[in-house]
Amino acid sequence: MRKKILLLGSGELGKELVIAFQRLGAYVVACDNYEDAPAMQVAHAHEVFDMLDGEALTKAVEKHKPDFIVPEVESIRTERFYAFEEQGYTVVPSAKAANFTMNRKLIRDLAAKDLGLRTADYRYANEYEGFKEAVKAVGMPCVVKPLMSSSGKGQSVIRDEEDIEKSWKYAMDGSRGDLKEVIVEAFIDFHTEITLLTVTQADGPTLFCPPIGHRQERGDYQESWQPCPLDAKELVTAQEMAAKVTEALTGNGIWGVEFFIGDDGVYFSELSPRPHDTGMVTLAGTQNLNEFELHARAILGYPIPEIEQLKMGVSAVILASKASSDYPTFSGIEEALEQSRTDVRIFGKPNTRPYRRMGVVVCYDELDASMPILRKEAAAAAAKVLVDR
Repeated sequence: MRKKILLLGSGELGKELVIAFQRLGAYVVACDNYEDAPAMQVAHAHEVFDMLDGEALTKAVEKHKPDFIVPEVESIRTERFYAFEEQGYTVVPSAKAANFTMNRKLIRDLAAKDLGLRTADYRYANEYEGFKEAVKAVGMPCVVKPLMSSSGKGQSVIRDEEDIEKSWKYAMDGSRGDLKEVIVEAFIDFHTEITLLTVTQADGPTLFCPPIGHRQERGDYQESWQPCPLDAKELVTAQEMAAKVTEALTGNGIWGVEFFIGDDGVYFSELSPRPHDTGMVTLAGTQNLNEFELHARAILGYPIPEIEQLKMGVSAVILASKASSDYPTFSGIEEALEQSRTDVRIFGKPNTRPYRRMGVVVCYDELDASMPILRKEAAAAAAKVLVDR
């Protein structure tokens, strides 16, 4: 019998994961709260429901009786996962991992208090007066994030008194689910921000992909590049931190573990128990297995002997500039593909909004090539692809 996957969340990352699962013979049911989401377009079957509705989530599990329940987004009634595990279902990576990483409070306290990982100073707030006190305690500048959000929604930087009220309102508007609480973090003076894709296996060692550097705007990634040069000691420190936190959370699969690298060392930032958006650079063939293939293998229990860096690569996002309820059309793809060592991936999202990620350009070159030049080439190719409506 082929394995059945219930994929909770059907965005662009889920789409690539469905393809990876199908290449290994698995059957995928893609779920999301809107029709014709990207992963639904390539899955065997799909379900449309609000995943924050616990009863609807339970009905989907009971209907399909999957071998693996695989979360791909934050807005899920994750507390139900514990019951699913008690009933014999396998939650990826685990119910504990899904619950802790969907809530910045749980994962930050685990990392900083329980495991002793180095993080920025931080406070929590669930009402405005407490928020002002948290900002005062941490100091300005500081970073504000909803405890539950994705793709940078609700995140901002407070630089002076005038920013405080605006940041609070923006965080509340950007919160996902029914959790209305924020984390206020001291601003870290860092020179590099990386994602360390970490793979945990049932019957094999924990493996690490070469570090991925990335640049953000509005709290969301705009470009990523692999490999990102790091001092050998910094890389070992990041790997040790990633191994420690993933072991504590338990389970198998790929994890996107984010770090800040400053002049004074490595800081743990965040963690996602699934393929990471910055890891789309691996679609450029930078590794022997891309992040989605690694996740699928780890979930299904297939061996991953090694992760090998083959090329250097860059991803650059294609953004919408306006809102539209119609399926978007694109121009400039032909011009972008005239550039050598370049590919375009259109996600297939059925509608747009300003700054919504609609696709990505990936470029690659030999490992001894110039990364600054490759980054310029990727940005130039992405700029040619326009979302027309």
